[in-house]
Amino acid sequence: MTLPTNVTRTYQNHTIDSTRWRSFEPRAGDVIVTTSYKSGTTWTLGVLYQLVALKEGMQPPLMDYWLDARMFPVQLADQLAELASMPHRRILKSHLAADGLPIWDDVHYVVVGRDPRDVFMSLVNHYEQFTDLAYSAFNDTPGRVGPAMPRYDGDIHALWHNWLTKSWFDWEQEGYPWWGNMHHLATWWPLRQQRNILFLHYNDLQRDLPAEIRRIAAFIGHELTDGEVRTIADACSIDAMRSVAIEAGDPLGAMFKDGARGFFYKGTNARWRNVLDATELELYENVKRRVLPADCAAWLETGGSLP
Repeated sequence: MTLPTNVTRTYQNHTIDSTRWRSFEPRAGDVIVTTSYKSGTTWTLGVLYQLVALKEGMQPPLMDYWLDARMFPVQLADQLAELASMPHRRILKSHLAADGLPIWDDVHYVVVGRDPRDVFMSLVNHYEQFTDLAYSAFNDTPGRVGPAMPRYDGDIHALWHNWLTKSWFDWEQEGYPWWGNMHHLATWWPLRQQRNILFLHYNDLQRDLPAEIRRIAAFIGHELTDGEVRTIADACSIDAMRSVAIEAGDPLGAMFKDGARGFFYKGTNARWRNVLDATELELYENVKRRVLPADCAAWLETGGSLP
């Protein structure tokens, strides 16, 4: 199909392949949650799953519909067939920047941001948790473009330096060995006032989850009672989501050493304060100034109302 004109770049590496969206047929009312990574993606998806389950009878899926993920054994054709058969609103996930993900006027987009320093600390846990099967999925799944995903060597300071000074794609400046973290939000930032795009922040989800649940509900056209908000909030605590995954047989165990316990780790902020030194934080400040507009950088570190 012909993609919207906003798609000007192709993102392909060991994990993602933006060309997979070319086969997707959008439907009015679809919701796509997009983050760079480790920014509250699963949390936001959980809220949407519970919300649509309450209001539209959706059965929350065992696996997210992440179409740009190229390394899963689930075939794209099977995912698309499942999505096409759904009678209710579809909830999808993406890690693509705004120049790689199709933006349709009648589809809703939820962009979630988080302080890059907190993203990094969560990412380190993710990286440490990858199993041999995970690396095989990244590197041995047919169709990989570019080098393999390197294994984590345990050097958090080297990883920090590489993450901020190297990129996987020529048009990005940071994010290695994944893809641009700050770049992702920088591409979405100019679109923040569009009616079909909602910005959320990890800090705000932590500070007042009920209020953010109401914002998400209003964005997709639903009103919630106080009781419904409490139900959704209870179901979307990190402990509750971890328990659900474990009770479902812990499918995360294939990719993460400690399964759901490793994936749903701490969910806390500011752990970087005891890890990164002054020189490392100055490197971050320099990269931030190059990649992000000043108002975007300020919001990304704090959350709250959009400028």
